[in-house]
Amino acid sequence: MKNKFYLLTTLIAFLVSCDNGEDHSPIHETNRSFKMGFTTWSYGPTQQNVNQTYSFIENNADIYTEQIDNKIPWDAWINDTTLPIEFTYEVARRLNNKIEDKPLLLAVSLLNTDRNDLAEDFNGLPPTYTNLNDPEIAEAYFKHISYLVDQFSPEYLVIAIEVNELRLRAENKWNSYTLLMENVTDRIKQLHPNLKISESISLHNLYEPEVSNPTEYISDIITHINQMDFVSISFYPFLKNQHTKIEFQQTFDFLHSKINKPIAFVETSHIAENLSLPNFNLDINGNEEGQNIYLETLIDNAEQQDYEFVIWWAHRDYDALWETFPDEVKDIGKLWRDTGLLDENGTQRLSYTTWKTNLDK
Repeated sequence: MKNKFYLLTTLIAFLVSCDNGEDHSPIHETNRSFKMGFTTWSYGPTQQNVNQTYSFIENNADIYTEQIDNKIPWDAWINDTTLPIEFTYEVARRLNNKIEDKPLLLAVSLLNTDRNDLAEDFNGLPPTYTNLNDPEIAEAYFKHISYLVDQFSPEYLVIAIEVNELRLRAENKWNSYTLLMENVTDRIKQLHPNLKISESISLHNLYEPEVSNPTEYISDIITHINQMDFVSISFYPFLKNQHTKIEFQQTFDFLHSKINKPIAFVETSHIAENLSLPNFNLDINGNEEGQNIYLETLIDNAEQQDYEFVIWWAHRDYDALWETFPDEVKDIGKLWRDTGLLDENGTQRLSYTTWKTNLDK
């Protein structure tokens, strides 16, 4: 499944920051036990859209995420050559928009869009390797992560995204993957001992998984993530065909029963409109009431279980951005299109009121 930030960075990497003067209410001091925030996924392709996204985050969150889920300049890291301009420009674009007064989660993907192999280089090909923990791969990824951490100075780091999906789709690579992560994480920790590091997992692909050996699979993933500073969760309940509070809570209860480290939902959302994708034979009912029930359930669990933070994927429906997608990725891009707390016109949904009420506590 094509990831979301690949689509965004491909389409709007040229954009830079400018102040648009969008007005929002200021954030007050909070008594919440957890932080609330958004990713910087823009709802539209223009410079103004990007700037309004950062402005919204600055005024409606107390943490935010920059997610680098695109290509990796493997050849440059391995051979010590000049980094691709597309890569350095994208980093610079994000840094130009950095929100200085809020904690930052930096999330970086090691894996490709299907989560079954290493991410591609800027030539469209993955690096050559025998095992994922080959010394040259480990050294290159260490350089990649070290560079990004030095640039962004985050408080939290997701060093690889949705890693359980590699275990699902390429089980033969899992052991070498864990060795790679142990190597790179230990070295980053030596340089940044106070940085909280994790690898994210997709909860919708962990709870009641459709695999031949679910007990072994769940055990492998849980054992792995319980070794981290915090447990990073990616969760889109509609992809599990969940729509009720009971279904949501059953999944949360499953998670809590397995985890012995602090939990953070590093990306999550729920549809507020019907989702129809004939090419995928997919029809899922959605409405803003159901979206709000999910958000209320998520916030209740975050409070009761002392989550580190909750990151909602997109603050606003990105119909305007979706219209610019190439035809071959429009179906994939539509999956998360209607999950904003604001609709495509910027109109507040019920979930926005729930968000603000809890944000301002």
